[in-house]
Amino acid sequence: MTEAKKISRRELIKQGGLALSVLALPLPLTSFLNFNEMTDNKNFDVIIVGGSYAGLSAAMSLGRALRNVLIIDSGLPCNRQTPHSHNFITQDGEKPGVIAEKAKREVLKYDTVKFVTDLAVNGTKTDKGFEISTQSGKVFSAKKLVFATGLKDTMLKIDGFSECWGITVIHCPYCHGYEVKNQKTGILANGYGAFHLARLIRNWTKDLTLFTNGKSELTQEQTDEIKRHNISIVEKEITSLKHKNGVVEEIIFSDNSSFELEAIYSRPPFEQHCKIPELLGCELTELGLIKVDGFQQTTVDNIFACGDSTNPVRAVSYAVSTGNNTGVFLNNAMTEEDFSK
Repeated sequence: MTEAKKISRRELIKQGGLALSVLALPLPLTSFLNFNEMTDNKNFDVIIVGGSYAGLSAAMSLGRALRNVLIIDSGLPCNRQTPHSHNFITQDGEKPGVIAEKAKREVLKYDTVKFVTDLAVNGTKTDKGFEISTQSGKVFSAKKLVFATGLKDTMLKIDGFSECWGITVIHCPYCHGYEVKNQKTGILANGYGAFHLARLIRNWTKDLTLFTNGKSELTQEQTDEIKRHNISIVEKEITSLKHKNGVVEEIIFSDNSSFELEAIYSRPPFEQHCKIPELLGCELTELGLIKVDGFQQTTVDNIFACGDSTNPVRAVSYAVSTGNNTGVFLNNAMTEEDFSK
């Protein structure tokens, strides 16, 4: 009996094409649609806008506290193109859509938790709390709101960037760095962000090149420090990424030269995925995140927020943690209010 041929992660990705025809939308989206639980009830204790990891975790805490909860979710999680989730104990290496599907099954076992697949488009304050309107024309009301709506990344205007995003163009070494350790890696960034990434990513690979995509904005001190660690700096403008099914192979520059590599770290600009918190008066931080206190309370009374929309630590484990805490903190606030009546 011959030993089975070992296949590297990169070859596995190439051969399977990451099953992008499945991962790009259907797995997480259809998982959510299949579980859609319509409800005739329009009034709830809490409405959670966003039904991914943070929102579902908040719903579980509240469901176990016997609260009537509605989750409204559009079915488009930001990591829908990412093949695997990592650095989350018991779920390391699992597909993000599978984690979300299992979480939703567990949360909807609690009969006071309802789920509607729809897009929340507007929110208003009322005498009794809040109303949330959806794209399909439904209107739901609640005493409290939780926003777990995440962030929306602005893809760089480089051909192939969006196709590789979350696959071999990655943002977090703690989520994906182990899988591309010691590989020929690029950093696509400029200024202090580039310096920070160079200093960080060097822990996972020494075969590292910084691409500033134009004139470097690094200080001379930062430049000297990067070069001292044998990290080359390339200032050419980038026109495209050559790839196969999201697996990057080369960076193509405006002068038609190219650079071979296997992975790229990049942190593109982002914005809030949902504008309703701002419409209701919630303040944002200088980074564009929803401002919350230690109890996940926003700057507007009775509105809470959790997950990626509140913190730059974008990881499933963090989203679950903040969501769980939000549910607990919110229920504690409601029990205190009820007890003082």
